[in-house]
Amino acid sequence: MNTVPSHRVSVVVPTRDRPEYLRQALASIRALEGPDLTFEILVGDNGSDPRSREVAGEFAAIYIPVVEAGAGAARNAGLCNATGEYIAFLDDDDVWLEGHIRPHLAMLEEQPEIEGVMTQVIAVDDALRPLDEPWPIRAPRDGDELVQSMLSGYYPQIGATVVRAAVRDAVGYFDESLLGDQDWDWQLRVARRRKLVYMPGPGVYFRQRPPGSYDALRLRRLGFGRRVFFRHALPEQRVFGSFKGLLGAYRNVMWQYYEYFVEAATERAEDGHPRTEIWRAIWGAMRTFPMRAAYHLVAPKPLRKALLASLTPRRDHPPPPVVSAH
Repeated sequence: MNTVPSHRVSVVVPTRDRPEYLRQALASIRALEGPDLTFEILVGDNGSDPRSREVAGEFAAIYIPVVEAGAGAARNAGLCNATGEYIAFLDDDDVWLEGHIRPHLAMLEEQPEIEGVMTQVIAVDDALRPLDEPWPIRAPRDGDELVQSMLSGYYPQIGATVVRAAVRDAVGYFDESLLGDQDWDWQLRVARRRKLVYMPGPGVYFRQRPPGSYDALRLRRLGFGRRVFFRHALPEQRVFGSFKGLLGAYRNVMWQYYEYFVEAATERAEDGHPRTEIWRAIWGAMRTFPMRAAYHLVAPKPLRKALLASLTPRRDHPPPPVVSAH
């Protein structure tokens, strides 16, 4: 007689025109199945590549076409059709590690009072080569400190989170009006119930885009990030201890955007990129912290150096090579 307890986990996977990445993601999910664990995979697709449906079929996933744009809409399509006792997530360009899921389920079984568990991720390049140590290095386990941490620069990766199915009814679905940071918003709703916990241990390979390669995405997410921060930080002001603490948390949240644009402007200036690309990065820094960026443009800072380099007379493109007459 089989005495191994079995769990059924619904895994929500949003996708958009990345069938090869999707194949890797789904394969990493199925690789974890065993007598004690089965997966219901739900692929929400708001792309147009027909290969995505084919890939979903290769892994016996439930394929759900989605008309609305955004990862939130794609996740909601899967979330509303999930029938497992637990719900997990994985973005189509990320990969689960061998030690994922079971530790989450063990903690949820041992502590029936908690609703969800999240763990570390490892940043990797396009070929899944690790770029750094598991992140976050440390984080508060639960309660007020976890909420404060999540509102001060700790963005839990959605693929490293597992929740009980009842959470869907408790906090609702992803906000589809947020075309960025809707996963951060949803996890904050769970965390603010004080029933979400952090557990160390890497569970996900988290693919990174090349630095400086997604200005438009960063600018778009900038506005949504602000909206999500104030949506949750203002009702939770007490966890910061003071108004100064709240401002410090806002700075920490927005610093990732500012740092991205400053580094992009500096690197483009050093590498001789067209001045319009340098100015676009400087504009992103201005959009993030206007006063700080204005000061850094006149003080002896990297941003000023990038601006001066862009104003120096030069060719935006290298001259054509000289062809020998011989």
